[in-house]
Formats: sequence, structure tokens, C-alpha cells
Amino acid sequence: MTLATAYVYLAVAIVSEVIATTALKASDGFTQFWPSVLTVLGYGVAFYCLALTLRVIPTGVAYAIWSGAGIVLISVVGWLAFKQSLDLAALTGMGLILAGVVVINVFSTTVRH
Repeated sequence: MTLATAYVYLAVAIVSEVIATTALKASDGFTQFWPSVLTVLGYGVAFYCLALTLRVIPTGVAYAIWSGAGIVLISVVGWLAFKQSLDLAALTGMGLILAGVVVINVFSTTVRH
């Protein structure tokens, strides 16, 4: 697997995790059937793709990108879909998380082959 393919799997893992987490909120404690099914499937796809990613990208780096991007994306989804508020501290923290993901991808030589 190439590094580019690993990043595609990582992107799919991130998006699947965000979809699953959004469905988890909509499942209302697993009392709603279809959101519950989407939650289980979404997390399954997310972890499968993350596992494939780990064939090429070191665990710490992959997890930092996966969790950081997931935090920011699910926060945006929560704000848009569920009208959850984001204060200045939350936005600042997410900005720092994004900055960390950028630093890892632009400056780290850990994942370059």
C-alpha cells in the first residue's frame, strides 16, 4: 500500500467516524433503529479503514490525525445539525488541534517513505 492510499483510508476512517458519531446522537441511546444501525456500521468502517492505515502510517501519527480531525468535524456537525454552541475557548482549542494536524502532515518526516 502506498502512503497516498493510506491517507485515503485515513480520510474514509475519519468521515465514517463522524457519520457514526452523528448517528449515535440521533439514535437516542440506541432506541432509534436506523440511526443505531448507521452507528454500528459507521464505526465498523472507521476502525477497518484505520486498521488498514496503520499498515503504513505509524499508530501515534495516524491516531493524532484521526482523532484531531474527527474532533473538529464532529464539533462542526454538532453546531450545524444539533445547534450546539461553540464558545471562544472551544473554537480556540479546535484551532490548535487543526494546527497540530497541519504540523504533523507538513513537517513530520515520520510518515515519509
